Amino acid sequence: MYDVLIVGCGITGAAAAMELSKYDLKVGVLERENDVADGTTKANSAILHAGYDPEPGSLMAKLNVRGVALARELCEKLDVPYDPCGSFVLAFSEEDCRTLETLLARGKQNGVPDLQLLSGEQARALEPNLSEEVKGALYAPTGAICSPWEYALALAETAVKNGAELHLETAVTGLSPTESGWDVETTRGTFQTRSGIPAAGLAPQAIPEMAARHAVTIHPPRGEYYLLDKSEGTRVSHVIFQCPNENGKGVLVAPTVHGNLIVGPNAQPVAGDDTANTREGLDFVRQTALRSVPSIAFRDAIRNFAGVRAVADTGDFVIGFAAPRFLDLAGICSPGLSAAPAVAEYAVELLGEDGLSLTKKDDFVCERHRTRVKSMAPEEKQALIAKNPAFGRVICRCETVTEGEILEALHAPIPPRSVDGVKRRVNAGMGRCQGGFCGPRVVEILAREFHCSPLDIVQDRAGMWILACETKGGTGHGV
Repeated sequence: MYDVLIVGCGITGAAAAMELSKYDLKVGVLERENDVADGTTKANSAILHAGYDPEPGSLMAKLNVRGVALARELCEKLDVPYDPCGSFVLAFSEEDCRTLETLLARGKQNGVPDLQLLSGEQARALEPNLSEEVKGALYAPTGAICSPWEYALALAETAVKNGAELHLETAVTGLSPTESGWDVETTRGTFQTRSGIPAAGLAPQAIPEMAARHAVTIHPPRGEYYLLDKSEGTRVSHVIFQCPNENGKGVLVAPTVHGNLIVGPNAQPVAGDDTANTREGLDFVRQTALRSVPSIAFRDAIRNFAGVRAVADTGDFVIGFAAPRFLDLAGICSPGLSAAPAVAEYAVELLGEDGLSLTKKDDFVCERHRTRVKSMAPEEKQALIAKNPAFGRVICRCETVTEGEILEALHAPIPPRSVDGVKRRVNAGMGRCQGGFCGPRVVEILAREFHCSPLDIVQDRAGMWILACETKGGTGHGV
C-alpha cells in the first residue's frame, strides 16, 4: 500500500515525487514509457520563465515566480546545467510597446523582480544582432535556461535516492475506489494507494475520468523547433521573445546550456501526441524568428523536432481534487517547467490539508554530481583517466563524451534504457552529426552492460528498433 502514487514522470511528476520523498511516506511513480521525461518534458524550449506573462492571481502566476526561484537552487544542488541569462520581449510597433507596458505592470503585480523597459537602442547594445526594427524590449533578468530532461531526471533520481519507487513501462488502465484509497490497475498489475496524483501530461483528461468525472479538456498545440549548431550558439546571449499573442509566447530565439541555438516554436492544434514536423510549420518558425534576429544562419540547423503542450480549456493550471484523495495536476503547460517545484510544494500542501500525514525525514538527501570530462581542467582529466581509463575513451567526438560518462549514467539510480536515454543524460549524439558516428558505439555499450543482443536495443521508446537482424559473416552486430 502506497501513501501516494503519482501517474507520470515528466517534470511535474518528478518534482512531486521529490517533494513527497522529503516525508516519511511510501511514494510510488508509474510511468508508461521506458524512461522519465520522455513525453512533453523532453521537447520544449528549455526556458525558465521569469513570470511576467501569467494573469495576476492565477496559479500560473503564483507558481511560476516561486518555481523559477526554486529552480536556480535545485539546479545548483543537483548539478543540472543552468544559465541565468535573462530574457527580452521585443516590440516592433507602438502597439507592441503598449503590450510591454502591460507585461511590466503584470510582472510587478506577480512579484517578478528587476523588470526593465529598454529602448530599441538599449536592447541592441546588449544584443547587437537584434533587428533594427526593434523599437523596445522588456528585460527580465530572472529568466534562465536549463537542460529540461536532465532537470526532470535529477528530481526523479533524488526521489528514488530518498525511497520513492519508480515503475517504468507501467501504463494505467483503470481506477477503483476502495475504503482506504484507490486500486490503480496497470499493464503490470494492480497498485494500491491511499492518495493518487495524475501528472501525466496529455493524459490528465482520461485518467481523472476513470476516477470520477470530466475534470478538464486538453487541447494540445504542437510546437516545432530548429536546433542549430554551436557555430550559431553565440548569435544571442539572452532568451529573445516576441510579444505574446493568442497562440502563446510565440517564436523565440535562445542559447542553450549546451552551446547551441534553439529557435521556435509555432503553435499548431493537433490531435493527441502528434510530434511530426511540417514544412509549413518550420517555414513559419524560420520566417518569424528572422524578424527578431535577421542574421540567423539556418543552414547550420542540425535537427528539427516538435513537442506538444498540455493546454487546458481553463486557461490556467488545474490543481485540485477530482475525487476524494485524487489530486489532479493537469494543464501544466508553459510555464510548467519553470513552475514544477512550486507545483509540487502546492500539491503536498493540499494533500496535507486532505489528511495526509506529513512528517519530515531527518535524512533527506538533495545532492547529485555528474562527471563532465569536457569541462575538466587537463590535470583533472589526467587524474580521472589514471583512476578509470574508461574516461579516456571518447565515444561522442562532437560533444567529447567518454565511455566512462556513459557507464556512470548506466549505473545511476535511474539508468537509461535506450540510445536516446543515454543522449539525454550525457549528450552523446547531441552534436553536429546527431549520433551518426557515436550511435553504433552506444548500442554496443548498452548491449554489453545489459547482457543482451544489440538487436534488443531501442532508439527511444519501446518498439523503436534500430537493428533488424544479423548479417552473414559479420560479428553478430550487423543489420
